[in-house]
Amino acid sequence: MNDVSIIPYSPDYQPDFKRLNIEWISRFFTVEPHDLEQLDHPELHIMPNDGQIFFAGIGDEIVGCVAMVNMGETGFELAKMAVSPTAQGKGIGKKLCLTAIDYARQVGVRNVWLESNRILTPALTMYASVGFREVPSVPTPYSRADIRMEMAL
Repeated sequence: MNDVSIIPYSPDYQPDFKRLNIEWISRFFTVEPHDLEQLDHPELHIMPNDGQIFFAGIGDEIVGCVAMVNMGETGFELAKMAVSPTAQGKGIGKKLCLTAIDYARQVGVRNVWLESNRILTPALTMYASVGFREVPSVPTPYSRADIRMEMAL
């Protein structure tokens, strides 16, 4: 894990952002229109208003990513977390998650939330381990989302 570097967004990494998420989402679910909006145009749909994307790199290879999306009154959404299958099980997702949470604290966010799916037990376990707790779901653009978790900062 010491050889994993965390890198903030640059437009050069947009293809990696899309590749990692398409690979992850399509393994379990269907890629939806809102996914493609964010993946194709992160500068428009993620980066405004202090939004950010972080990448995990091992050497020259980008192996993971996570986004923080400013959702206004409800806080920041932790979204689009993906780790390449070749790099899973090494704590990279947790490192990305903690980096994203630290970033939210630095910009003064009071609440971070995420949507996921109950079949993703390893991810849900990791989210709980860093302080996320299940809360009632609200309407969502994703048909795959069947659990919502939040964390007060």
